[in-house]
Amino acid sequence: MSKLDFTLEKTEKNARAAVLHTLHGRVQTPIFMPVGTQATVKSQTVEGLEAAGSRVLLANTYHLYLRPGAEVFRRMGGIHRFMNWKGPVLTDSGGFQIFSLPHSRQMREEGAVFQSYLDGTSHLFSPEVSIEMQKAIGSDIMMVLDQCIPSTADRPEAIAAMHLTHRWAKRSLAARGESPQSLFGIVQGACFEDLRRESADFLTALDFDGFAIGGLAVGESKAQREDFTELTASKLPSHLPRYLMGVGTPLDILEAVYRGVDMFDCIMPSQLAQRGGAYTSKGKLQLRRSLYKFADEPLDASCPCPTCAHYSKAYLHHLYKANETLGWTLLTSHNLTFYHRLMADIRATILQGTFEGFYRERREALALSDNTELSAPPKRASKEIRSIGNYELVESSQGYFSVRQTSSQETMHSVSNPCDEANRLYVEQSHLESRVRTQTGVLRLWDVGLGAATNAMAAIRCLENAYAQGPGCPVEIVSFENDLDSLRLGLTHPGKFPHLCHAAPPALLRTGLWQSPCGNIRWTLVQGNFAETFRDQAVPDCVFYDPFSFKTDPELWALDVFRQLRAHFGNHSVELFTYSASTAVRSALLSAGFYVAGGVGTGPKKETTIALTQPLSDKHTLLGSDWFARWNRSGAKFPAGMDSVEQAQVESLVRRHPQFELR
Repeated sequence: MSKLDFTLEKTEKNARAAVLHTLHGRVQTPIFMPVGTQATVKSQTVEGLEAAGSRVLLANTYHLYLRPGAEVFRRMGGIHRFMNWKGPVLTDSGGFQIFSLPHSRQMREEGAVFQSYLDGTSHLFSPEVSIEMQKAIGSDIMMVLDQCIPSTADRPEAIAAMHLTHRWAKRSLAARGESPQSLFGIVQGACFEDLRRESADFLTALDFDGFAIGGLAVGESKAQREDFTELTASKLPSHLPRYLMGVGTPLDILEAVYRGVDMFDCIMPSQLAQRGGAYTSKGKLQLRRSLYKFADEPLDASCPCPTCAHYSKAYLHHLYKANETLGWTLLTSHNLTFYHRLMADIRATILQGTFEGFYRERREALALSDNTELSAPPKRASKEIRSIGNYELVESSQGYFSVRQTSSQETMHSVSNPCDEANRLYVEQSHLESRVRTQTGVLRLWDVGLGAATNAMAAIRCLENAYAQGPGCPVEIVSFENDLDSLRLGLTHPGKFPHLCHAAPPALLRTGLWQSPCGNIRWTLVQGNFAETFRDQAVPDCVFYDPFSFKTDPELWALDVFRQLRAHFGNHSVELFTYSASTAVRSALLSAGFYVAGGVGTGPKKETTIALTQPLSDKHTLLGSDWFARWNRSGAKFPAGMDSVEQAQVESLVRRHPQFELR
């Protein structure tokens, strides 16, 4: 017997309006659940969430297991008291997060063995551990631990993962015991109709309180996602709730309700807001665009949220151009309000029997945007766009084009052809092609300072050539950037920036994600201050470190950031490549605990720098006695801004560094 009192009120074709009763209150469906991964929805207070219309929050078992841990929740009386949230909470089991870190986990019958991204320690995350953690959290709805794989996986992999998910589902049910918390099963099967049917048949024979559709929004096309959502929903019991995990945009949700789904979650409202994006009744808007600089009007005149009531588009534009976090807070609040109002409108029209017409009308409105497809050739304009925001187009005497920051007058890849420099300094030195052929598991690459995407696209071109010649491991590229106007400028001149003549950059700019058609390359964007965002990312294998110079971007060359990076990398073997050969930068890297080698020269630079977490002397030549002697004589051997005490500490660390123990 279900632990959820679920009442189906009205259906219109496949669309459903219902009510379910949880341990912490009544919930009307269809419903969108904001994602509070770490027991918080990014940039929001619980009071703001309630005002926006949030009724159920989602938290993540994997992240909360690592920090703060089960004992904190037990002592605090559960997540509701801990985060001061009075409404229901659903906890994801952590299966997707373990899938997202494939370089540091192994799937076994007993569970998933993974390496903590916090301290590098190993953990066994079994169905029993996941359920016990969810009991400690005290969520209203728990999820079984499942094995999530790419939706484009081949049939043998999909079959194996589905059967493991089924065995884990039975163990999760047994581990739940007499707990009053509800438990949902998760249907898997990738993009195979018979496997989806088999998974639904197996799980619906078990005593679950609801069912989730898992393994979608991880590589398949929009049409495939909609087809498999409809197929799976049709195989689930009508008297229990249906939950589509990790989906999605307002249009995705509308399409899924049309196909019979009741519950949704996604990070999109806050993630899009972080990048300056907002959903409105007029379509999706990008507030970073210069056309809003003088827009003295509300974000959405039809929206009752505080953002729309009190702030203009011009002010929101200013906040993003100034990198003020208030912009993220205000737009997230608006986006959540938009989602919750959409769900309320959907529910009302289902109850009224008018959902079909509403669906036809809103699906067109939700597809609107204030921006055209950047991948399409730009329309001929009477005047060429030479600058966007703080960036301008510059042409070298050799005939290649670059992007220059107007405020600092610093040019990206200023010493030689940008594509040649990216290949020589980053792609070739990291031996990317041979890595992808020899590495087991996923190869993870950080691209620090996306700029006009020169380095990232050099890597993608190299990988595509490698895959064309034979098999290789999958690669995840994470690009960090706090201002995307340089990429926008480059995309308006594809003829001048040939590396951007590819589907990947415009897709990354639109959605923050691009995945190659073969599924082997996944490129994601992390927008914001790198020093504040890198800790949320899994440890990389190599890093292309290409921010502006110390003069323009001093924080990213400071000893403190290098120390934090070294601590984050832990025992993992990481190689960091950068264009700087500054004595101060090298001494900061050494003081932070890196081994440091000389890199290839580019343009007039005789040498660049490679930082290593391990002394891989067979691949790179570490700085030796010659450099140490020059450093000893240097009048600029310390990072800028240090007092005498700090300088003495750096000097001691460099002198005692094991790299120079044989000098």
